[in-house]
Amino acid sequence: MSSSVQRKRIRKSPAARRAEIVEKAAEIALSEGLECITLRRIGEELDVRPGLVSHYFPSTEELVAEAFGSAATGELDTLLPAEPAESAGGLSPGAGTGTGMGTRSATERLAGFFARTSGPAWNDISRLWINARHLTRYRPSLRDRVALQEAAWRGRLAAVIEDGVTRGEFRTQEEPSVVAVQILVVLDGLGADGGADADMLPPAVARMAMTWAERELGLERGVLGP
Repeated sequence: MSSSVQRKRIRKSPAARRAEIVEKAAEIALSEGLECITLRRIGEELDVRPGLVSHYFPSTEELVAEAFGSAATGELDTLLPAEPAESAGGLSPGAGTGTGMGTRSATERLAGFFARTSGPAWNDISRLWINARHLTRYRPSLRDRVALQEAAWRGRLAAVIEDGVTRGEFRTQEEPSVVAVQILVVLDGLGADGGADADMLPPAVARMAMTWAERELGLERGVLGP
């Protein structure tokens, strides 16, 4: 009698397989760029037939859009986590500008956000946004996904600012949504100009977004970070 034991292949559920494909594509997007995502490449990385990948994503364009959305959402949840109060109030991450107050002060949340918008991880997501916006010129699916993610990021940041105004921490003449867009525009500009060498920018330049936010929100200089 043979003593060899035949390995059993574990069949993943459709949801688990799809999530695996998107996760791998998002990983490639962050490290190498959206152009490097192909059905064949994902199949090789996961050791499955390209036909299996195309079963879930008939076109590369669809997978590229999904990969960007997954990466951008993951980074948003890392950079600016939604407070429990936002979820309890029925707000999905980034949806609208709720006024629910979380466990931390708005100033602490905003300072944490700025603290995380530096270093290699932030450089990767900045490059991904630049990459995605460039490709939207001729990739409609990606263009739609970029618009959704932009709204999510603006909404999440605006919710923090509105929370700060409600608490009396922030004082501004502008709408929270406008302040949020202005902060993101400054960060985008720094990412585009500094690129991978953003950490080498002069301190006054690297701190531009924080300096502007402190001034606009009526905060003392240095409150949002060194």
